[in-house]
Amino acid sequence: MPVIAFSEEQSMLLDTAMDFCAKEAPVAGLRASIQDGLEFNGARWQAMTDLGWLGIGIPEQYGGLGMTLADAVPVAEALGRYLVPSPFVATTIAAQALMACGSPEQQSQWLPRVASGSIASLALWEPSGSWSLADTEAALTKTGDQLTLSGQKVFVEAAEEATLLMVAARFEGNVRLCLVERAQIAESAIQRESVIDETRRSFSVTFDHLVLDQAALCPGLAFDVIENASLLLSSAESSGGIAGVLGVVVDYLKTRKQFDRYIGAYQALKHPTVDILMGSEMARAYVYHAATEWAAGAELETIENAVRMAKACATEQFAEAGDRAVQFHGGFGFTYDCDAQLYLRRALWNQYQFGDERYQRSRLADVMLAAS
Repeated sequence: MPVIAFSEEQSMLLDTAMDFCAKEAPVAGLRASIQDGLEFNGARWQAMTDLGWLGIGIPEQYGGLGMTLADAVPVAEALGRYLVPSPFVATTIAAQALMACGSPEQQSQWLPRVASGSIASLALWEPSGSWSLADTEAALTKTGDQLTLSGQKVFVEAAEEATLLMVAARFEGNVRLCLVERAQIAESAIQRESVIDETRRSFSVTFDHLVLDQAALCPGLAFDVIENASLLLSSAESSGGIAGVLGVVVDYLKTRKQFDRYIGAYQALKHPTVDILMGSEMARAYVYHAATEWAAGAELETIENAVRMAKACATEQFAEAGDRAVQFHGGFGFTYDCDAQLYLRRALWNQYQFGDERYQRSRLADVMLAAS
């Protein structure tokens, strides 16, 4: 039987994160922030750092809290519920990548900085649109005692404000990660992207024969860990988003009248609203089951199955809930002034990160059929 554990620490983190997001980043103020260009909110980031969130998955020896990535799930869930524009997920996954692939020297140099608020991000994807890192075309070449990095990356979150980028590139036949400091990249090489999720600060980064020290090359190859971590936190964010969009729907059903009756009284709207609620509960169960397996140190295959099931369920249910919310609001739902479309945009972005639900299920089929 699948097991779901929800620790006292996770409960406290969830309560704290929900309270913080409701007060410091309410959805009501989000559209104004978007219209102002969605500038990075340094004060809010510092407050999140002060709460210790950046150190959740980092060992105590590096200034972290010594918890596991599973304990970051409640924070990601709260951020997703309130659509908070934040590099928390990107930085947390980059820290996991450092722990999985980095050398002891790289970890000692960067993990304490990340735990104390330095932003890090992964630069994995390329214009080809492939979800497989095996299709990476960016290249690292060895020139004497140095390395030269060339290529273009897209959908790099928080690239402008990040202190560190971890870039996937092909080196001597294998795809490896290398560490690139933001100060090494020219301003003209970083371009803001227009993406469907307007709460997302996404950038393309071009590396034109960038010279790096050999010490910048990560010795490890653990992209499965990076993918699993990304799927887990993306699923948590989507699970929170479903709860957020359900709140938008219920508030509207309780205030909008048609033929002198609140529209929430009509069965045609009650039933799909219950479907959203059931989808929310189902997605959350998958997410916290995956978090439980991660925290328990389960085998890699078990964790992969759990996070892929969570991703397939959560992003599919989130997209469906966002679409229903737009429809429920009638003509107003199709306008830019309706909050429902902000959730739908986030849902569509999350749906295709590291592969949509069809891709996840095809990967699950490969693993499960091979094991049978």
